[in-house]
Amino acid sequence: MSFWTRHQIFEKNSVILIAGILVVIAIGGLVEITPLFYLKSTIEVVDGVRPYTPLELAGRNIYVREGCYLCHSQMVRPLRDEVERYGHFSLAAESMYDHPFQWGSKRTGPDLARVGAKYSDEWHVTHLTNPRAIVPQSVMPGYPFLAQTEVDTAVVADNLKASRVVGVPYSDEQIRNAVADLKAQADPDNVGTDAFAKRYPKAVIRNFDSKAGAPTEMDALVAYLQMLGTLIDFKLYNEKANLR
Repeated sequence: MSFWTRHQIFEKNSVILIAGILVVIAIGGLVEITPLFYLKSTIEVVDGVRPYTPLELAGRNIYVREGCYLCHSQMVRPLRDEVERYGHFSLAAESMYDHPFQWGSKRTGPDLARVGAKYSDEWHVTHLTNPRAIVPQSVMPGYPFLAQTEVDTAVVADNLKASRVVGVPYSDEQIRNAVADLKAQADPDNVGTDAFAKRYPKAVIRNFDSKAGAPTEMDALVAYLQMLGTLIDFKLYNEKANLR
């Protein structure tokens, strides 16, 4: 019996064809899924990655609340044009503390994975308040109310607790001092900045919206944006790539 003759059984009997398809899919699925049960983690360990500070986490929640991910991605793909425009391609470890991740699926605006430290705080405040003051043709809505709205400190500790439930390694000390740390990061003159710096090494401490008083949602969102893409020293990765 030739190969083509044997293959007719699948072409003439839809039930057998469906069964065959299911068997092939099942085998392929097992080949891909089974190895994952023997791995402790599928995310590589990368130096520098840390959980968000309370202020950054508040900013991220605002980012999600306002739907920023609908027009901005945080996912630099390993393609030449993307790397040349946005910087080193994204690593899985950069999103390990994101629940949910903010990779996005559309770019009405540019990718934000490497936006941290690219522009000044004043630039971000102006852009968020009135995008057309920076880019005249921008279709992005303005968010002037962020500068007038104080961060809701009543939920800060709860946000850290919820993040810990899904795997973010916040300590009891970090949760206990969540509100104090949030205020300390936005005020360089705060007496708690030293303690904050110990709990969140290399976190930036400054008044992000340049306004006196309690931290605003503008402070939080700018703090979050200024952190994106700054935790990892990509020079090390670029040097390794050049040596190959």
